[in-house]
Amino acid sequence: MEQHNHFIEALKSPDTRETAFKKLLADYKERLYWHIRKIVIDHDDADDALQNTFIKVFEKIDTFKGNSGIYTWMYRIATNEALNLLGKKSKQLGVSNEEWIEKQTEKLESDVYFEGYVIELKLQRAIAKLPEKQRLVFNMRYFEEMKYEKMAEILETSVGGLKASYHHAVSKIKSRINE
Repeated sequence: MEQHNHFIEALKSPDTRETAFKKLLADYKERLYWHIRKIVIDHDDADDALQNTFIKVFEKIDTFKGNSGIYTWMYRIATNEALNLLGKKSKQLGVSNEEWIEKQTEKLESDVYFEGYVIELKLQRAIAKLPEKQRLVFNMRYFEEMKYEKMAEILETSVGGLKASYHHAVSKIKSRINE
């Protein structure tokens, strides 16, 4: 914890901010990219949302109180940035977030970044059809193996609600894959 506080101070201090920020980027860039990518599906969109996330983190580090871990705080920003981008894109096309996600998922088949097998594609399609909250919870739990307590902190919701969302998501996915 001591080291953590020291790092936060380094991020907040004008003298050490740049070096500390580079370390933050190096440590979390990939994890946050894949978290965002699971939300927005498209690689370029994920890149945009990731950049916005780090800009926000940089701009708002002074407001970081330290009552949650920096990772949790950044995760929350990344989730919001990804969902905002999703909302913007779907609004522009006049479709729902879910419809936009289904369209993006269909594109995965020809995506150079996605070397999936048939079962993987089936899984991605099934996930794409989930309501937003269930999709978010499923990805965080299944792919990132995140604990419910951590998710509750990031999504600012109850553990019970998250568990219910996850179980609903799993049963929907199972029935879609078995279709």
